[in-house]
Amino acid sequence: MMKVMVAIDESDCSNYALKWTVDNLRDSLIQSHLIIFTVQPLSDYAYIHASSFGLTPPEFLSSIHENRKKTALALLERAKDICRANGINAETTTEVGDPKDAICEAVEKQNIDLLVIGSHNQGALKRAILGSVSNYCVHNAKCQVLIVPNIA
Repeated sequence: MMKVMVAIDESDCSNYALKWTVDNLRDSLIQSHLIIFTVQPLSDYAYIHASSFGLTPPEFLSSIHENRKKTALALLERAKDICRANGINAETTTEVGDPKDAICEAVEKQNIDLLVIGSHNQGALKRAILGSVSNYCVHNAKCQVLIVPNIA
């Protein structure tokens, strides 16, 4: 059985990539093991620590982690509902980390055969400065990668 992973985030291009995948690969996905994956980004607590003059309450940091986890789980549940509405059974999973690294690590850990990921359609300058998760995955994921550009 083929293992397919769709990596999503809260962006429109990610939502489009999931819908495109469900619409265009539906017959294949019904016979595959589909995993919907999202990453909870690492927090840069330096600015929080500095803005609180070094007195950041641990409860505050804990609440940030909890809110990010709730957001990720809600995103995954919406994605699962989209799949379910199309007769596709999907498993969901989330990790904390840098998106490009976490996606590639999940691909390897779960022995994924096909990674589907959306593209933000950044220009060359933005891509050079900020980097591109989809480009990174094309060059580093240990599976085939399908990039779905947001043309909607």
